[in-house]
Amino acid sequence: MRVSRVVAVVLLVVLAAFGPFAAQGTAASTAAPAGPLVVLDPGHNGGNASHPGVVNRLVYAGYGRFKPCNTTGTATNAGYPEHAFTWDLARRIRTILVAHGVRVLLTRASDTGVGPCVNRRAQLESTRGAAAAIALHADGAPAAGHGFHVCEDSRRPEGATAATQRRSARLSRLVHDALAARSGLVPSTYIGRNGYYLRDDLAGLNLSTNPTTFLEFGNMRNAHDAALLSSPAGRARIARAVASGILAYLGR
Repeated sequence: MRVSRVVAVVLLVVLAAFGPFAAQGTAASTAAPAGPLVVLDPGHNGGNASHPGVVNRLVYAGYGRFKPCNTTGTATNAGYPEHAFTWDLARRIRTILVAHGVRVLLTRASDTGVGPCVNRRAQLESTRGAAAAIALHADGAPAAGHGFHVCEDSRRPEGATAATQRRSARLSRLVHDALAARSGLVPSTYIGRNGYYLRDDLAGLNLSTNPTTFLEFGNMRNAHDAALLSSPAGRARIARAVASGILAYLGR
């Protein structure tokens, strides 16, 4: 009985420390106990706009730079928000991956919360043993531009080895190619080159110690992209493309 109490206390401490993220990871692990672990990071959150004091707080983002904890994200001209898109897409991708024996950890537990901050997301992307981490976003650019792009770190991430950086590039390439072939989106016509864009200001890329990629799934201000991203059928198509790239990376 005493041992049981000790175990229960330890579990409560773990859950208190990691909150809904630990519960999410445990659920996915139960579904596929021996499979590889993938972290999905759906950008922003539904409660961010009502908590400016939280999301505007500066946090470390790598390379000596500080930036706001999080942002509200963008939206289509019709009002469909990026945070809802990324949340729905993450759950669709998770369903496909779990069906292929992959464990999945989400960086947030709902679309009604606040944050987490970008440095906390990077910590979750750096979860020990994770084979890959994928940040999910959409862009809010001038309406004439359309298409997806993959953000790549222009330097070696602070906590990553050269080998991890090479694996990140391979992960990015496989997901990029799957999106170009299957999603209904084309490589961006307005930013970067052939659907790739170098940046050094993204905490998830700068601070993650695991292979990580950062995806912008089209321009929500463009009519074509907005129609695809706003549609359940379009999101299902994009999710299948992303999952196929991840599974190719995992060799499954």
